[in-house]
Amino acid sequence: MSLKKKPLKSKPVCKVTFALTKEQAKNASGVHLVGEFNDWDVAAAPMRRQKDGSFSATLDLPAGREYQFRYLIDGEVWISDPEADKYAFSPFGDCENSVVVV
Repeated sequence: MSLKKKPLKSKPVCKVTFALTKEQAKNASGVHLVGEFNDWDVAAAPMRRQKDGSFSATLDLPAGREYQFRYLIDGEVWISDPEADKYAFSPFGDCENSVVVV
């Protein structure tokens, strides 16, 4: 998993690419990016399957903020991003949410 950030010079926005390798996605048929930036809507941000079996999604996020997020694999398995900028306790269980700082 990895996060790539590209700040835009013309706007206070950062293009953030979220990615999962094929192995990290565990041969999933579908992965969704779910977080504060989409009100934790499990259907709002489907990630695109790449030719190599990995998944990715790019979002334009307002700069100067932090966003908690997780990945939802096949609508059943939640995973965090081990390469996140930091982590935050989730009030919905004994897991940690990933955090991206833009």
